[in-house]
Amino acid sequence: MFKFTNSVLSRFLIIFLLLLPNAAFAFQHSEDAILDYSLEVSFDIEASRVTGIARIPVKRDQVLKVDKGRLNLVDVTLDKEKIDVSGRHETATILPPKEGTIEIRYEGIFKEPAYGFHGEQPLSIISGKGIFLTGTWYPRTDQMCHYHLKVRLPDGYEAVSEGETIEKTTKNGRTDFSFYFSHPLDAIHLIATDRYKVAKDHFNGIEISAYFFPEDVDLIQTYLEHTKRYLKLYENLICKFPYTRFSIVENFLPTGYSMPTYTLLGQEIVRLPFIPETSLGHEILHQWFGNSVYIDYTRGNWAEGLTTYLADHLYEEEKGRGFEYRKGTLIDYQSYVNDKDEFPLKDFRERTDHASEAVGYGKAVMVFQMLKHLVGEERFDESIRNFAVERRFRKASWDDIKKAFEKYDQRNLTWFFDQWIDEKGLAEIGLEDVQVKPSGPRFEVTFTILQKKKVYALDLPVTIYSHGGKVKKLFYIRKDKTHLEMLSDDIPQRIVIDEDYDIARRLSTDEFPPVIARLIGDEKQIIVPPLSGRETYEEIIHAFEEKGGRVNGPDQVAHKDLTASSLVILGIDNPLVNRLYGSLTAKGGFSVVIKKNPWDSSKVVGIFDGRSKREVDAAFQKVFHYGKYSAVSFDHGVNVYKEADQSTRGITEELLKEPVAVDLSTLKTLPYVVERVAGKKIIYVGETHDQFSHHVMQLEIIKDLHRRKRSIAIGMEMFQKPFQKVLDDYIEGKIDEREFLKGTEYFKRWGFDYHLYRPILQFARLEKISVVALNIRQEIVDKVFRSGLDSLSEEEKESVPSLMDFSDDAYKESLKKIFQAHEDSKTKNVDFFYQAQILWDETMSESIDRLLRTHPDDQMIVLAGSGHLVYGSGIPKRTARRNGYSYAIILNDADLEKDIADYVLFPGPIPGLRSPKLMTLLKEDKGKVQIAGFPPESNSEKAGMKVGDFILSIDHTPIHSIDDVKIELLFRKKDDKVKVRVLRKTFLGGPKKVDFGVSLQ
Repeated sequence: MFKFTNSVLSRFLIIFLLLLPNAAFAFQHSEDAILDYSLEVSFDIEASRVTGIARIPVKRDQVLKVDKGRLNLVDVTLDKEKIDVSGRHETATILPPKEGTIEIRYEGIFKEPAYGFHGEQPLSIISGKGIFLTGTWYPRTDQMCHYHLKVRLPDGYEAVSEGETIEKTTKNGRTDFSFYFSHPLDAIHLIATDRYKVAKDHFNGIEISAYFFPEDVDLIQTYLEHTKRYLKLYENLICKFPYTRFSIVENFLPTGYSMPTYTLLGQEIVRLPFIPETSLGHEILHQWFGNSVYIDYTRGNWAEGLTTYLADHLYEEEKGRGFEYRKGTLIDYQSYVNDKDEFPLKDFRERTDHASEAVGYGKAVMVFQMLKHLVGEERFDESIRNFAVERRFRKASWDDIKKAFEKYDQRNLTWFFDQWIDEKGLAEIGLEDVQVKPSGPRFEVTFTILQKKKVYALDLPVTIYSHGGKVKKLFYIRKDKTHLEMLSDDIPQRIVIDEDYDIARRLSTDEFPPVIARLIGDEKQIIVPPLSGRETYEEIIHAFEEKGGRVNGPDQVAHKDLTASSLVILGIDNPLVNRLYGSLTAKGGFSVVIKKNPWDSSKVVGIFDGRSKREVDAAFQKVFHYGKYSAVSFDHGVNVYKEADQSTRGITEELLKEPVAVDLSTLKTLPYVVERVAGKKIIYVGETHDQFSHHVMQLEIIKDLHRRKRSIAIGMEMFQKPFQKVLDDYIEGKIDEREFLKGTEYFKRWGFDYHLYRPILQFARLEKISVVALNIRQEIVDKVFRSGLDSLSEEEKESVPSLMDFSDDAYKESLKKIFQAHEDSKTKNVDFFYQAQILWDETMSESIDRLLRTHPDDQMIVLAGSGHLVYGSGIPKRTARRNGYSYAIILNDADLEKDIADYVLFPGPIPGLRSPKLMTLLKEDKGKVQIAGFPPESNSEKAGMKVGDFILSIDHTPIHSIDDVKIELLFRKKDDKVKVRVLRKTFLGGPKKVDFGVSLQ
C-alpha cells in the first residue's frame, strides 16, 4: 500500500476514487426482518442544512439501532409519544415499549470540506453547486429496509435517488419528489442540482434517463446509445434487467458509483472519451451484481470481481486482448501484494488501497476465468444466470456462487473454492529439465513442472511451437513436481506454459515487465537525489520517504544496495543513471521511466526527471494512475506520452533453433561486403584471436577502405590506453618495432603471437594510419573481476567510463553461460565477472567515441574479439548510444544466426608466420628470467639447459624480461640456431656463465 500524508493524499485521492464501481459502503446490517422506512427531507441550501422526518413501524421490544453520525436528533417519538434514546456517540439504540411507528425528527449540516473528501469516501455536501448525500445523511438502521423517500427542493432542481416509482410535483416555487423502491436496501442516496438537463429514451420496457450539465449535453446521445447496447448485452448474457428504469447522472464531484436504478459519474469522468466504451458498462452490470443480488459482506465481496470479469475483462476478450487484461491483473497483484498485506478473497470487503484492489478485483477475475475453463463456457453462463435469478434482492456469498455452479456442473467444487477463495496467494509455477529427442518421425519434449511454496490443483495449459504451427495440451497438475511429455510433428522451437494467462499464478521474471506499479508496490526504496537542484524533486522525496524510502547520494549507493533495492533516481543526468544504463533521454516537462534493476531482476529503478519544480508538482500526483506503464511524460501536468515495455508471453523456454539455410546462389565475396559497408562511420571486424585468416580479412578490409582515399583510423582491442603514446611513436616512425613491443608491454598484456597482428601494424605504419589503443589497463579489469567496481581506489575509478550500461539482459545471460563454463566459477562472483566485461566493453566504446569526436572526418575500423561484437551487445550498441553513428559488424567464421552481424566471412585456413619457440617454461624474478621447466621434446633441454638457469642473453642481446625473449624470437625462424648464455649456480664453485647452441622449434 502506498501511504501518503494528508497533504499528499489530498492531491492523489481524486484520481484514486475515480470509477469506484460499487456504492455499497460495507454497512453491516443484521438478519432481522426488513423494515418499512419512510423519509421526508427538505433543505436550506444556503445554510447547507437538511431537515428530515424518518418514520419506521416497529413491534414491541424490537431493538432498533440507528446510526446518527453527525446528525442532530431533534425529537424521537413512538406514536407521537416522546421516548428516550440510549447510546453514545454515533449510534442510538431504541427499544419501543409497544407496537407503533417510530418518528425521528432530525437535522444535519453538510458544508463542503476543504478537500472534498474524507478518508476514502465522499462526504455528504449541500452547497450552491448541488446536493450530494451518502452515508449517514439520515438516521440509518442496521437492517435492510423498504425505502419511501420524499424530497422537497426549490423550483428548478432535479433530484435522483433509488426508486422505480418517481413522482414529481411543482407548486408555490418548490418541487416535491417522491421515490419508492419496492425491494429491500441497506441504504439510499440523493443527488440534486438546479443545473440538470434531462433526456429520456427507452429500451425493452426500461426507461433510460440522462441527467447532464448544460455544458455536456452533447454527450447525452452517446451515453444513451451505449446504455441501450449494454442493457441488450447483459439481458442476453444474464437475465432481464432488474428494474423498470435506469439513469446516467452527472455529478459535480469526481465520483464513479453504481446505485440501484442509476449510476453517478463525475463530470471529469463523463468527459473521458473511453468511459462510454468501458466503465459505463461496468456500472450498468452492477445493477445485477451488487445492486439487485446483494453482497453478504460478512462472507466476502464477490461482486467486484464478477462485475469486472463480465465487464472490463469481457470487453477486452471480445477484442482478442483478454490474455493481455489477465496478464495485467497478475502484474498488478505481483506489484502491489506482498506477504504482509496478502489475504484470501473471502476476507475482501472493499477496495482500500492498491493491494486490496489487486486481490478483490484482480485475483477474483482470475478465479472466474479458471472456473469457466473448469466447467465449460455453457455451464458457466447458465450458472451465472441461475445465480442472478435465484439470489435477486437477497444477500449472496461466495458459497452461493459455489452452489449455483455445483447445481449445473453436478460435481463437488469445494476443493476449488477452498484453494482460491478461502486461502490466500497465487500459484507459483516453474519449468525445468526440458529435453528434446527424436521419437520415430516425430519429436518428444519432456519437461518437469514445479509448484513452489504451495501445491495447487491446476489444469495447466502447455503449448509447443514449431514452424508447422503449435500443439496445445491441458495437464492435470496436483503435485509439487510433475514430469510430463508432449509430441511434436515438426522440430519444436519453444515450449510455453500458460501463454493466455488462464491460471492465477505469479509471473516469471521474463513475464514481469518494469512498470510504475512495481515501484509503488515495493516496500522500501533508495531515493537518489541529483547532485544539484534537489529542491525540484522535494515532493517526490517526501512521498517516498513517507513510504519508508531512504535518501542516499549517487556516490553513496554501493553494489550491495543495487542488488537488494528498488531505486528512485531523480534527474536524468544523475550519475547513477550513467552507472546503470549509460545515458537516457527525457521527454516532456516531467517524465518517469521505469527500468529493470540490472543487478536484481525482482527490483526496478524509477528515473524521475523534471524541467522545473512547477512541472514536477503539476504531474507527480498523476503518475500513480499510470501503474501499468513503463514510461510516461507530461507537459504542464497533461499526459503527452505513455508506453509499456514488452515482456514474454507465458513461461517460455527455447528448444531447438529453426535450421538456417543459405542460398548459395547469393553468396558474395569480400569486395562486395566492403562496398556495402564503406559508407558506415564505424566498421567492426571480429576475430578469433589465434586465427591468422581472420587477421588477413581485417587487413584486406583496411586496405580496401584506405584505397578509397578516406581518412581512416584503426581501433585495436589488443592495446591498452596508457600506451597510446608508444603506439603513436611507432606509427609515426619515431621508434622501431622492438621499442614499440617493449613499450606497449604487448606480450605481457595481450600474449597472442605478434605475427598475427604484425602485418596490420606494419601497413598502418607504412601508410601513417592512426591506430587507437582501445582497452583499459588489465590490472583494473582483473581487480573488478576479483572484487567488483566498488573495490577500485579513487584514482582507479578515474579510468572508469562515466557511462556504463548494465541493462542488456540477453548479453548478461550469454556472459553468465561463459562464466559458468569456467572451472573456477564456483569460487568467483558472477556479478563481478559481468562488471569486468562491461567495463571492458564500455572503455573500448568510449575510446572509439573520443577518437571520432576529436577527428570527426575519420572513418574507424575496429578490430576486436567477436564476443565483443555479436548482436551488437558488447561495443557497437554502446558506441551508438554515445554518438548515434552508423555502423556495420563483420564477423569471421561465426554461426549463422539472425541479427548476429551484418556479414559473416568464411575465409578458410590461411597459413601464417608464427614465432619460433625456445621450448622453455620461464618466470621472472627481480629483473632476471629463470627457466622453470621444459615441455616434452625440448631442444633447449636436449642442449643441456637446466631448470633454475637464468637466461642472460640470446645471440648477445641482453635478456631482462620474458618480453625480451619473445621480442628476440619474433625476428627468428623455425630451425634457426641461436646462442643462449645462461647463469648457472654450481654446488661448490659458485654461479658460472654457460653458452648453449639451441635450434628453435
